[in-house]
Amino acid sequence: MLSIATSLVRLQFPSCHVKQLLNHFGPQWSCLQSPRGSYLCWISRQYTMAGKSAQYKVVVKTGDKKRAGTDANVKIILHDAKGQQTKAAKLDNFLRDDFERGQRDKFTVKDAVDLSEIHQIELWRDGAGLYSDWFCDYVEVTNSRTNQEFVFPIYRWIRPEYHYLIQHLDTFLPQNDPHKNQRNMDLEDIREKYQYTQRVPGLPCQVKAIPDDEQFSFDYKWNIAKRKLKMIADSKLQLLTQGGKWEGIQHLTKVFTNAFGEPLGCKRWSNDIFFGWQRINSMNHSLIKLCTEIPKKLGVTDIMLQPFLEGWPLHQVIEAKRLFIVDLEILQDLPCKNEDFICPVPIALFFVNGDGRLVPIAIQLFQQKANDNPVFLPTDPPYTWMMAKMWYNLGDASYHQSLTHLGYTHLIMEGVCVAFHRNLSQSHPLFKLLAPHFLYLIAINTRGLELLVAPNGWVDKTMNIGIKGMFELIARGLKEWRMDVHGTLPEDLKRRGVYCLNGKILPGYYFRDDALLLYDAIKNYVTKYINLYYDSPETIEKDWELQNFGRELTLSREEGGCGLLGVPFDGKFDKPEQLIMVFTCIIYTCSVAHASTNFPQYDEYAFPPNYPASMNGVPPKDKSPLTEEDILMTLPDKKTTLDVMTVTKILSDRGTKSLGDFEVQYIFDPDAKQIVQEFRAELKEISMKIKRSNEHRNPKYEWLDPEVVPNSISI
Repeated sequence: MLSIATSLVRLQFPSCHVKQLLNHFGPQWSCLQSPRGSYLCWISRQYTMAGKSAQYKVVVKTGDKKRAGTDANVKIILHDAKGQQTKAAKLDNFLRDDFERGQRDKFTVKDAVDLSEIHQIELWRDGAGLYSDWFCDYVEVTNSRTNQEFVFPIYRWIRPEYHYLIQHLDTFLPQNDPHKNQRNMDLEDIREKYQYTQRVPGLPCQVKAIPDDEQFSFDYKWNIAKRKLKMIADSKLQLLTQGGKWEGIQHLTKVFTNAFGEPLGCKRWSNDIFFGWQRINSMNHSLIKLCTEIPKKLGVTDIMLQPFLEGWPLHQVIEAKRLFIVDLEILQDLPCKNEDFICPVPIALFFVNGDGRLVPIAIQLFQQKANDNPVFLPTDPPYTWMMAKMWYNLGDASYHQSLTHLGYTHLIMEGVCVAFHRNLSQSHPLFKLLAPHFLYLIAINTRGLELLVAPNGWVDKTMNIGIKGMFELIARGLKEWRMDVHGTLPEDLKRRGVYCLNGKILPGYYFRDDALLLYDAIKNYVTKYINLYYDSPETIEKDWELQNFGRELTLSREEGGCGLLGVPFDGKFDKPEQLIMVFTCIIYTCSVAHASTNFPQYDEYAFPPNYPASMNGVPPKDKSPLTEEDILMTLPDKKTTLDVMTVTKILSDRGTKSLGDFEVQYIFDPDAKQIVQEFRAELKEISMKIKRSNEHRNPKYEWLDPEVVPNSISI
């Protein structure tokens, strides 16, 4: 029996067979009490240990992208830091369709080698199957003996037969990456997919063709055309599709059904207090400036304004910082969709009254003083004053849709997104920081521009300026926008003279108050994250991926870059403060800035007298009394109104998760995860603070509660 057991050991006979023999000869073996018997037991034990398998639990997450799933054969090798490795194991569950899009698959890998720590994995696939392409999000490996988990972020399309080497946590600056060739290979592939184009001269650069990575994984929420048809059918508004003029303003208020809900503009459109509130808390919240002197082109006098200043002399109102101005000079000579339509170029003065409310006190609809360009006042005939406010809002709406919304969030950030993908590897810590904030941006821009901002599309149908005027206005605005001013909230507020933490200047500016809380939270988050990975200026200077990113941000659009102004040191980064400013701006713009200008759209636009983007006729040239019929004659017809209602309702929907609650988890480094948790905790405190503030606000300002601010520009 000794010779049999010894032979079994030498032949490395399967341990399960040895156990069967031991059981079979058990009575005879158990009687061996001599040293020789003990030796047999020792041999038996040693052989059993030698044949025992180590076991690993492997979890693979396939990406939630179109065509991300695969039918190919996938294999894996596990490595430790000492050079030990397992044999190649095929990841396959019998009679299960593994690696489907968005799916987490669990596998068991057995091997004779027991790795206490898994330092890196080697992952590859073949080209088998009808659909062999595969996008893998991450792989988790757990040693069943130690129960220790190791995470390997991938977030790549896995090319066939290439053995990817991915280290635990895979978070490296390029100068520290042990697999530089693999990293550069991936970036070269990505640069082929993400190429710049300028679709219209003067506009921001965009992606030349939408990569598969950027396609929506599901369709319904973002299929605007289908949703429009469904909303109209559900809301029984088919009668409006026939067009025709409105019979009266009261009739207009009755078209809103449960499917849409009544927009806030229905009840407040004629109120001066709410007209002032629109300037600071609606979609175009960042045009108003402190007025330090009356511009010569504005045809007002001290005597004219005196009745609206509550007994204060004009110079004292200015000294007390209670007078504010909006000047839409940028609209001067802006083309409209055809000669039948007009876009005003208004200037308006606003006064903070004794109740702390901002109210309009003078509106001039065009830039230069003239007999046929009067200054309209609150004491003018009621419908004449209403008409002046409506034409002012048409100019304001033209600026809002072209610049505040489309140009300064969607389009500028698409160029930044392209530069981001072209230059920062998936292994770069800053890729992991920014990636959640670019989710669906390129996809929604592509779909939105095709449907809404196209010849004879929604903009042409519902706005006086049409796409011709919109594109011209975006080009003008892009020459002014600076990342270090307009993209940096505190600096923008200071530029306009309205930066104030105690509310004494321009009280009731809820956008400012809430946005500053969020801006500071984002900056705090970015500061901690940047400092985690960059411990010296040299670390920044040697990061060639970061430097290339900065170079493309500032490179002119004609030379194949974003052409952004105000990027620190022309994109040649050498200080953490520069990175903090840039990355704070990007996250803030993709989340807070977009939310504040996008989600109030239905409440403002759906009731045309409140905030018209289209008006018929010409603005009043004198102060003659007007009637409700005059108001109705300027409004778009029923069909156009329905088009505005449906699209702004869809655009006001929130399609993705709240700020800090990321749809895709890119960050696995424990120290970085702790920073994310601290960010979420700060956002939770801010949410509670805003909710408490809204208990005393009339009306409430809920657009910047972190619970309703998405991570990205996804609608």
